[in-house]
Amino acid sequence: LWMNTVGPYHNLQETYPYFSLPFCRGSKLAIAHYHETISDNLLGVDLEFSGLDIKFKVDVARTAYCTLTLLNEEVDALHHAIRNHYWFQMYIDDLPLWGIVGEYRNDENLGESMKLFTHRLFEIGYNGNTIVEVNLTSNNRINLKPDVAFDLTYEVKWKPSTVRFHDRFDKYLDANFFKHRIHWFSLFNSFMMVIFLVTVVAFILMRTLRKDYARYEKDLKMDDFDRDFGDEYGWKQIHGDVFRSPSFPMLFSCLIGSGMHVFVIVIVVILITFWGELYLERGSILTATIFCYALFSPVSGYVGGCIYTHFGGKRWIKQALCCGSFLPSLVAIAASIGNISALYQSSTRSIPFGTMV
Repeated sequence: LWMNTVGPYHNLQETYPYFSLPFCRGSKLAIAHYHETISDNLLGVDLEFSGLDIKFKVDVARTAYCTLTLLNEEVDALHHAIRNHYWFQMYIDDLPLWGIVGEYRNDENLGESMKLFTHRLFEIGYNGNTIVEVNLTSNNRINLKPDVAFDLTYEVKWKPSTVRFHDRFDKYLDANFFKHRIHWFSLFNSFMMVIFLVTVVAFILMRTLRKDYARYEKDLKMDDFDRDFGDEYGWKQIHGDVFRSPSFPMLFSCLIGSGMHVFVIVIVVILITFWGELYLERGSILTATIFCYALFSPVSGYVGGCIYTHFGGKRWIKQALCCGSFLPSLVAIAASIGNISALYQSSTRSIPFGTMV
């Protein structure tokens, strides 16, 4: 059993290490901390071993795994967590569980009531030699008082299940939406609407340009004395603005190249997610996004280079560096600002410097 993070329910991005609250571990020894992948670091996953002894298909009766005697500061910390509806996340065999730290009530007559859940019941379903279901029930509420000892207890119940191992994430996701319930009519309707609008705009432009071309051909057949050079109209009035070079062609080409790069990444990741079912594993979508970003980096350079060349640019090396560093620089600046705030608050959302590099 691995403990992840704890934080207020109404702000899911504000998370802290589970043991930042005055909870205790069980007696079983194991590795104390680990990060599986880069995506875990980026997502703020902070797994720590709970110390609870849970063996496959072995029920555990109600057992006290530690005794707590809280100080005034620790009671205040738990009261703050209960008042702000702190919830925690844990994992059993990569299956997530969620629970509430305590129960908070605010009655007009009785005032505030904050009680801590001290007992956790784990119901684990198995199919053959695999774990396919996990459920957590918290109960046994107590009032918190300084210098008063109380036990934290847990209980484990195993039960057979008909859920297949491949389908064990279906309870967390509407897998049928990803596999079958694709709204084909809505997609077709939106696609046809876009095609219709593009066709209408193209038809109007073609009619306008056709009339302009007819006038230009007529002007070419006129004598110089009959031609009115001051009467410019239609396409001649705007073609200079349409094909005018931008004031900053290098920045313009970097923006277009980076935009095309992001567009390709989004399309590829969506297709991989649907076909490869990446949504079933923690952090796999972010890992795929990082891989696709590196794989399709030439898209940004190629598109940006073509546009830069079209406008007569000569500084190839500078333009290539701009395309390669423009998007990462923006992400790094935004991430650094958020990371400083997360580090100040000791949040698990803070990204280690090595991971950012």
